[in-house]
Amino acid sequence: MKKYALISVYDKSKLKYLCTNLKKLNYEIISTGNTSRYIQKLGIKTIKLEKITKHNEILNGRVKTLHPNIHGSILFKRDVKSQVNEFKKLKVPEISLVVVNLYPFKKYSKRKLSEDKIIEMIDIGGSSLIRSAAKNYKYINIISKISDYKVLIEELSTHGGTTINFRKKMAYNAFKQS
Repeated sequence: MKKYALISVYDKSKLKYLCTNLKKLNYEIISTGNTSRYIQKLGIKTIKLEKITKHNEILNGRVKTLHPNIHGSILFKRDVKSQVNEFKKLKVPEISLVVVNLYPFKKYSKRKLSEDKIIEMIDIGGSSLIRSAAKNYKYINIISKISDYKVLIEELSTHGGTTINFRKKMAYNAFKQS
């Protein structure tokens, strides 16, 4: 079974480390606009989010990940037959890892910028992805801090996946971020 990671980040530092290692661990990477372009410039293939949603991002990127195909893939309970069957009808990849870091709203709100620029730093889709993945930590990995990339790769390499305790800890950390 193929493994899929959804990556949508504002801070792109250490993405080369993360994506290179995820590829070595046989993950396919799904990513959004600027994140996808950045990862592809690193020489790593991505699946553009639009292929999954069958819809381009709209409103200058304000809406990209808020889509039933994305949240359905993240939120369905893998041990509830009716939800598994409903998910299969979507005909989209089963996302098992979500990597998101949010726009730095607090940082921008302290700068002398226009109100419009500050408002654009309010992350809606990223927060929704974090909450969806963290809510479903029984099945999904959520990584919301760059400092957790290394422990994720170590966990995946050691166990061939992640333990429930690891997922629970990452979910707890993620809820603090969103």
